Amino acid sequence: MGIAEKDKQFVWHPFTHQLNAKPNINIVKGEGVYFFDDKGNKYIDAISSWWVNLHGHCNSHISKKVTEQLLQLEHSIFSDFTHAPAVTLAERLLGNLPKNQSKIFYSDNGSTSVEVALKMTLQYWHNQKINKTLFIAFDNAYHGDTFGSMSVGARNVFNNAFENSLFNVAHIPLPTKENINELKELVTFWAQQHNVAGFIFEPLVQGAAGMLMYEAEYLDELISVCKENKIITIADEVMTGFGRTGKFFASDHLKNKPDIICLSKGLTGGYMPLGVTSCAQYIYDAFLNEDKTKTFFHGHSYTANPISCCAALASLDLLENEGTWEQIKMIEEQHLQFKLKISDNSKFKDVRVKGTIIAFELETEEHTHYLNSASQTIAEFFLQKGILLRPLGNIFYVLPPYVITKEELAYIYSSIEEFLK
Repeated sequence: MGIAEKDKQFVWHPFTHQLNAKPNINIVKGEGVYFFDDKGNKYIDAISSWWVNLHGHCNSHISKKVTEQLLQLEHSIFSDFTHAPAVTLAERLLGNLPKNQSKIFYSDNGSTSVEVALKMTLQYWHNQKINKTLFIAFDNAYHGDTFGSMSVGARNVFNNAFENSLFNVAHIPLPTKENINELKELVTFWAQQHNVAGFIFEPLVQGAAGMLMYEAEYLDELISVCKENKIITIADEVMTGFGRTGKFFASDHLKNKPDIICLSKGLTGGYMPLGVTSCAQYIYDAFLNEDKTKTFFHGHSYTANPISCCAALASLDLLENEGTWEQIKMIEEQHLQFKLKISDNSKFKDVRVKGTIIAFELETEEHTHYLNSASQTIAEFFLQKGILLRPLGNIFYVLPPYVITKEELAYIYSSIEEFLK
């Protein structure tokens, strides 16, 4: 029995309709922007393997640093103990994060980084004996698959089965020039009438919602209203961090900085699982008390795993290199040129670009939705062209590793034009 048959028999894959599912492609090697399967085919990883890979597969610098760490310390308990990779990473992250960020809390992935942020927010108020429990979030939000992160997400196909177990959240639409004043009034009203603990958002780009994009100036205004009303603001930068929007963090586009920031995905360059929740000093101070019940009782067995931290440090080495930012700028410029060329095509509802992300919303008889049947047609066409895309229904996008070349981008663009024919 081969790998494909064993995979079918023994493995349950994520976000996959299991009934009549086709055999999964067996990837045996990664190099640069490419995957290679067991049949000798190669595929451009045009979505950075669910947005995690920044510097290409099997990057020599990250691989070398991880190998060195493996021979020195593979893991250590992180309660009452510490180690250099975790401390150094915290220091370097804070050197790149907005200046109001003061402390780093480690976890395992994007969902748990959000879960930590929600719990920090609720306990911040609880420790002061202030009853604030309501969160505000955007329509169409996706913040992960744990129960807290599902609760602040949109009520949709991702969490319908668990709706009765999710806590109540007040949702608002993405801010625009037309609705911003109404939204500010609404947030102010809720703050005065209800116990609003926090406002969580994906800054500038909502990933799983279909790469929906909105302007920084209107998010800035909402954050300002939150600060006026003592509402803690949480930026979920799990997808948008580490250059994806053209700046180090999407929060760098903002004048008003969030109180808490969630990171994962590109944090380790796509090598190892790791989550980070950073916070402002005043959040941390609410947990400093002689009363031990005010401790933040949260942790994971693999908190601050040294190998993961080492991979993140190596990724930061590359991110702090000018050449990486030249690549990021090149990708954005190529995306914008292609958008200009293609956006008047009647088969698109919309083409949108932010940083290294370009998204295409197809016009279909079905409404725009994650389960839109166009998804399978899109995915299969591009696989035949040697390009890995994973459409969000009738929306597909290109979000490549930063090492991609102009020629490789041109091949993706020409394949998109061919698809439209």
